[in-house]
Amino acid sequence: MTMRFKAAILEELNSPLVVDDLETPELLTFGQVLVKVHYSGICGAQINEIEGAKGPDLFLPHLLGHEGSGEVLEIGEGVTTVSPGDHVVMHWRPSSGLQSPTPTYTRGDRTVNAGWVTTFNEVAVVSENRLTPIPKTFDLKLAPLFGCSVTTAMGVVNNDARVKVGESVVIFGIGGVGLNLAQAASMVSANPIVGVDLSDSKRALGLEFGLTHFVSDTTDLPGALREIVGKDGADVVIDTTGNARVIEMAYELTQADGRTILVGVPTKGDNVTIYTLPLHFRKVLTGSHGGSSEPHLEIPRYVRLCESGKMTLDGLVTHEFHLDQINEAIALVRSGAAGRVMVDMT
Repeated sequence: MTMRFKAAILEELNSPLVVDDLETPELLTFGQVLVKVHYSGICGAQINEIEGAKGPDLFLPHLLGHEGSGEVLEIGEGVTTVSPGDHVVMHWRPSSGLQSPTPTYTRGDRTVNAGWVTTFNEVAVVSENRLTPIPKTFDLKLAPLFGCSVTTAMGVVNNDARVKVGESVVIFGIGGVGLNLAQAASMVSANPIVGVDLSDSKRALGLEFGLTHFVSDTTDLPGALREIVGKDGADVVIDTTGNARVIEMAYELTQADGRTILVGVPTKGDNVTIYTLPLHFRKVLTGSHGGSSEPHLEIPRYVRLCESGKMTLDGLVTHEFHLDQINEAIALVRSGAAGRVMVDMT
């Protein structure tokens, strides 16, 4: 039986999303799960998709969104890790369970494509391995943060950078991921933890989430940062902006045996130029793929940390919109003036 629902559709690159009615497939296939979406976050990855940062898009028109929360309505054949009625985090990193075929939705006499998970839609057919159940007592408005920003940030600090007690950390970009990077670095007792962002309005929240220093003045930025972390540079420098010039600066500010971790993705053709000799010794430059996280293992841990008061999500969501305001929400994310923006699908 099909369900009718509203969704935000990417019809053309570099164009506003179109909110329209769609219908689900009549039957779920092997490994698919039907989810009523409650909330969706907006990540820089969606901005990249809209702008075609990785090149031509062969799947237009299609749905977007990769971090959300919801309730399981129905399960397809072979699904064992979730059941109808479960509250779930929707995430883009694969975890336990089956990887299903991707769904196709109906829009009148046309079809709309989707990936293994999409969240800019009131109802979603999701691959089992993109869902992790959470306690029904956990706030569904905050749960989407586990779908990308929290798991990415914690994974970058613990899995990619392997930050040690007392190591210095510099974070470029104090948005949704940057704030969680600050919290993760603080939880492993890094010091100092320096946040860099053009928006000075993020200072107070950044310091609350674990930054020891905040820099927004770009006048001699390298000099200002070296005064804080030492003339040799920082042990770990993390970029969330994807800006090629910032990536070059991050690499230069990383000490000779330190690690530069790239979370943000540069636009195709925006090339980075670096001096590679230090990479032949102990310096590391690497891109992060969601913090190498394993959602089915890590999300339950983070839920327990929140429940015990050892970790917080309070204040990370700075703005909330409804689905029919999706383009306004995306514009705010583009502006860099927000923390995490949440879309209410209920």
